[in-house]
Amino acid sequence: MSQPRILIVSLGGTITMTRSDTGGITPTLTADKLIDSVPQLAGVATLEAVTQFSMPGASLSIRNLAEVADLLNQRLQADFDGSVVVQGTDTIEDTAFVLDLLVHSKRPVVVTGAMRGPQAAGADGPANILSAVTVAADARMSGLGVVVVLNDEIHSARWAQKSHTSLTSAFTSPGTGCMGFVAEGRVELMMTPQRDISSVQGPLVHDHAVALVSLGLGEDGRMLPMLKGLGYSAVVIEGMGAGHVPAATVGAIEALVSQMPVVLCTRVRGGRVFTQTYGFAGSEMDLIAKGVIPCGHLSASKARLLLSLLLSTGTSATGVRDVFKACAGA
Repeated sequence: MSQPRILIVSLGGTITMTRSDTGGITPTLTADKLIDSVPQLAGVATLEAVTQFSMPGASLSIRNLAEVADLLNQRLQADFDGSVVVQGTDTIEDTAFVLDLLVHSKRPVVVTGAMRGPQAAGADGPANILSAVTVAADARMSGLGVVVVLNDEIHSARWAQKSHTSLTSAFTSPGTGCMGFVAEGRVELMMTPQRDISSVQGPLVHDHAVALVSLGLGEDGRMLPMLKGLGYSAVVIEGMGAGHVPAATVGAIEALVSQMPVVLCTRVRGGRVFTQTYGFAGSEMDLIAKGVIPCGHLSASKARLLLSLLLSTGTSATGVRDVFKACAGA
């Protein structure tokens, strides 16, 4: 029986970084070098390596990820049984979410990286690559969407978040837990994700800037009236609790609704934005009545990415509302 064929696409990140003359670590290793560092891969799958970019995760753009999605859509259609995208952990949750929206193949796509560089004691890159390839090569992952694999844990792109700056167990899925694990070289699935957001259709033909504004204790929202003049096409408001903002910001938010889509999220890592519980000024009911769009369980950063993609593909205002309505379970 022939082995699964897996495409490894490297974008850079800590997993590729070695010590530079300046003292810090910077991206240097190619996808081929990453594969060479894990000889056990030969027993899991037949691999092909592509070095698409060589940059830190924080410098990747939506346009970069659209290029990766185009590559995966093309190569997964006929050539490969699955793919592993390797990159910096700063934006793994973002990349996984964007690819989940842009990659149309049902074949497995796994995003992985490393919390420690390859020259650090206890470097986790090789183990993460081995687990990621193991997951990508498992036929049961077909149709489950893009996943994040680090520390032998499998997380759905919809829920994965980086929850620590240094631990190798940095990735979690607040509110749901991980989908499964890799143990003894095998995938153990504990649950399958609910996929409530449809793939984004069409090319990214427009460039739209979407602001993310966090409104905490004592904020008055004085920056909100400036967003339109700064060139923003939409804004994600990160509120408190179940989706609440200071009363002093409500007037500015209401004025923005007449100019651009305004999406409401919460800074709380687990749980959804409410829609029909609180009725005070600045509550979720107050804001929704003024035209603000609740985001359901989406984190503010993922809501911003989704909104950016929708606007970039020319989705109408009604279409934007419909997509977020599905996220909110309404």
